[in-house]
Amino acid sequence: MKTEKVSWKYKIPFIVLAVIAILSLLPVNHQNLIPSGLEINHADTAWLLMASALVLLMTPGLAFFYGGMVRYKNLVSTLLQSFVALGIISVLWIVVGFSLAFGDSIGGIIGNPLTFAMFKNVGIEPNDAFAATIPFALFAMFQLKFAIITPALITGGLAERVRFSSLMLFLVLFSLFIYSPLAHWTWHPEGFLRKWGVLDFAGGTVVHISAGFAALSGAIFLGRRKGVKETQPTNIPYILLGTGLLWFGWFGFNAGSALAADGLAVTAFVNTNIASATAMLTWLLIDSASGKKRSAVGAAVGAVVGLVAITPAAGFVTVGQSIFFGFVASLVSYIAVRLKSRTSIDDTLDVFPCHGLGGIVGMLLTGVFAKDVGLIYGGTTTFLYHLLALVIVSIFTFGGSYLLYKLTDLMLPMRVSAEQEEKGLDLTQHGEEASDVRVRFN
Repeated sequence: MKTEKVSWKYKIPFIVLAVIAILSLLPVNHQNLIPSGLEINHADTAWLLMASALVLLMTPGLAFFYGGMVRYKNLVSTLLQSFVALGIISVLWIVVGFSLAFGDSIGGIIGNPLTFAMFKNVGIEPNDAFAATIPFALFAMFQLKFAIITPALITGGLAERVRFSSLMLFLVLFSLFIYSPLAHWTWHPEGFLRKWGVLDFAGGTVVHISAGFAALSGAIFLGRRKGVKETQPTNIPYILLGTGLLWFGWFGFNAGSALAADGLAVTAFVNTNIASATAMLTWLLIDSASGKKRSAVGAAVGAVVGLVAITPAAGFVTVGQSIFFGFVASLVSYIAVRLKSRTSIDDTLDVFPCHGLGGIVGMLLTGVFAKDVGLIYGGTTTFLYHLLALVIVSIFTFGGSYLLYKLTDLMLPMRVSAEQEEKGLDLTQHGEEASDVRVRFN
């Protein structure tokens, strides 16, 4: 078999990984790891272990959800674009990502990269600054799952035209320079958004708004797909399977964010389910009221929008309010998807209308309904800080991601050639097809 000549720049990632593997054998200095004296709660630990596994399952679920929506010739590529985040972000998180997000705060902006570098000082002792009843390493692993799915969500906006090697580089840059700072601002005790009182129970801002704006930025940067006006999903059963896995995993996403097996986790669990159910029905009934057939794809998209919207508020609102969250978010996203189709922006799988706007609706409604501090309780401070945070996060994630796309493109061209795009990314990027059946659908 003839071997193609490979440019030196494609060898650098392997060399970097080899260096990390060698350095990982060096002894880690734990001299600053002082026993906390806190007792591990076994019920909380068992629940967080399960919740972490549930959130991990969401990324394969997302892969099926996205994969079923693209054309057959890009099915494998789209699946792998989500799957690869499991590998890239997991290693990056251990090396420096967790430290940037949750290390000693530098001005409330970013964590000290040396605090937990190579998981130094991350052990089985609880850390009461983050979670006082579970091992600190478990907290770190739970947070890792959020760091994995966020860049995976972005790939839906770039699908069917992005070069795989360039995407891998972008995922690294996004995790370091966008996700980690956002997580620090919002969830670290010294993060400036958290100190303002901005509420994000499980990632509406950190995960969904950031991914939505990054996907929108990427869609604008890459431009439209060649010769594509409207496409039909390749595999609707994949979409429903992915939705089911996402819905199932989301219980870990939201209820796990209580960081304990307690009443707060139950509240988040119940709210998560009812918001998603309401949003799914809303989407179907809007279709029906518009004279359209009730589609399986619409039901799936609606359910995911509801999950997105309740995420920032899952532990702060009532069941009834969760129904309202699902209804409003589904209505807003439904209209946005229709309006987007009239623009020149090719956000392939509607990441911004669904995840971006779903997260925005959830964030704003959290400021309205959050127990004791929302507008309906007479408080204005939280809502106004949510508005300010929305402006800051939107500008940071959209503008920052655009700069990272340009930087990535300078090092590795981000868009495949017209010939590769026409042939499909499965063959041109991976040398594989979804099956050995030679009939492919365009």
